[in-house]
Amino acid sequence: MDTTFSPKENINEFIIENRHIFQEKLLSEAVTVATKINDILQTGNINLLENAEKLSLYVVENKEEQLTKFAQQEGVIWAKHALTLAFKLEWVQAIRRTIWHFLYHFDELNGNSRSTEDFFDLEKMINNRLDKFINNFFISYSNYKDDLIKSQRKLVEHLSVPIIPVSKSVAVLPLIGMIDGYRIKIIEERALIDISNLRIQRLIMDMSGIADMEIDVMDHFIKVLNAISMMGCKAVLTGLRPELVRKMVHAGISFDEKAETNGTLQQTLKEYLAIEQQSY
Repeated sequence: MDTTFSPKENINEFIIENRHIFQEKLLSEAVTVATKINDILQTGNINLLENAEKLSLYVVENKEEQLTKFAQQEGVIWAKHALTLAFKLEWVQAIRRTIWHFLYHFDELNGNSRSTEDFFDLEKMINNRLDKFINNFFISYSNYKDDLIKSQRKLVEHLSVPIIPVSKSVAVLPLIGMIDGYRIKIIEERALIDISNLRIQRLIMDMSGIADMEIDVMDHFIKVLNAISMMGCKAVLTGLRPELVRKMVHAGISFDEKAETNGTLQQTLKEYLAIEQQSY
């Protein structure tokens, strides 16, 4: 590696003028990341060497606003492309060591001699800025991931409560799996919204996919049925399984006052669609 530095009066100009040495030093400090540079460029269109120089200049020039914005942008990009955080941390620490390497040679070439106090002030300043970059990067990365998880969860929630219109006034809501306190709230929200938006007059709730339901959830379910009735819609329950019915009977819980109960979804659909056709 050519270590013949071209002298400059300002540290930022010194880094730019000696870019090739900066990059070689950086790659030697981050061996693991160095082997992944091309992969990261192809995956996220991220030029690590250019970004390292940009970060270093923001640090030595004390451009805190640009530093923070750059960290936030980097966090989003790395999160979006699911790039390894360990690589990022190794890369930033390599940048830290490379900056100090350049500061040493900059002072040496320019005959600068720092007092102990000046050196520790400089050390605090440089490291605090790099730490600020890391903090903002990880916050941005985490926020993006959290928002992504929330959006995916909303999608899953929507798909887990699929209200399917089968005619102008009749819709089916197949309930499958475990219904807990959280999911019953989603069912309540989706049912009331779709009843209003789709002008549903009968909502057939098929419960053949539910083997069990806790007592407190049953109580909430009765409230959901009451809310459906208040919306001017009739709830029809089908496919109640023996285990669930037995549990309701022993707990003294009945849905009869809030909803009609039928045997199977197929029978119920046949009945209500026939009635609807006769009314036209």
